[in-house]
Amino acid sequence: MFENLKAKSKLVRKHILEMTTEAASGHPGGSMSALDIIVTLYFYKMRHNPKDPAWPARDRFILSKGHASPALYSVLAECGYFPVHELKRFRHVDSFLEGHPCRKTVPGVDVSTGSLGQGLSIAVGLALAGRLDGGDHRIYVVIGDGESQEGQIWEAAMAGAHYKLDNLCAIVDRNSLQIDGSTEEVMSIEPVADKWASFGWNVLTIDGNDIAAVMKALDDAQLLKGAPTMIIALTTKGKGVSFMENVCEYHGKPLSKDQLCEALKELT
Repeated sequence: MFENLKAKSKLVRKHILEMTTEAASGHPGGSMSALDIIVTLYFYKMRHNPKDPAWPARDRFILSKGHASPALYSVLAECGYFPVHELKRFRHVDSFLEGHPCRKTVPGVDVSTGSLGQGLSIAVGLALAGRLDGGDHRIYVVIGDGESQEGQIWEAAMAGAHYKLDNLCAIVDRNSLQIDGSTEEVMSIEPVADKWASFGWNVLTIDGNDIAAVMKALDDAQLLKGAPTMIIALTTKGKGVSFMENVCEYHGKPLSKDQLCEALKELT
């Protein structure tokens, strides 16, 4: 399983780079930092069915940092929700793969996202609804660390703890960079772990680009009861390509065709 997940992550990294370069648009850096988490969720942990995207018993996933859609689209395509060749039409005017995920047009997308700060609130609502309906499915949401500067995140944090939503697991993609620079220079969010713990959440801190660590954290989160879980995933922006790693400009800048060739060589 572990080796299969590693291979899938490498393949998805190639998809992200190819589709954003083809579109000459998109957000490769944050997509690559978060993809090991998303790959592990879909190919290891989550209960879902590409042949029946609306299956009522499925686990739900929300990409709150919706600009990282290349990672989600690539994983959905590899799962079989739609053909892989559609990825090359990302952000084209006639494509259903818009810059941000849309649940009305993309099979497998549970929540439309793009406006930062809203995904965790929606996740809280879905988790509460699942409990009221007597379901045993889980809600997973990936938020950005720059997004964590939004006040709505902390309102949702209070609500999740208040209702003891142990069917909710949030993961913060802690790559420490946002579009304008370092999160700690733009608007510090540290101490991240202490803040979430003070709001009443179970807190796990891991290397978010270590698939084995992600697997264990997701397993542990499912066993924790009485409160929602926050996984603080320490990641690297542009993970997997040496000249992209920890470089802020690749937040929203695709590679040139020459850079793409160089990057794909590193990923072979």
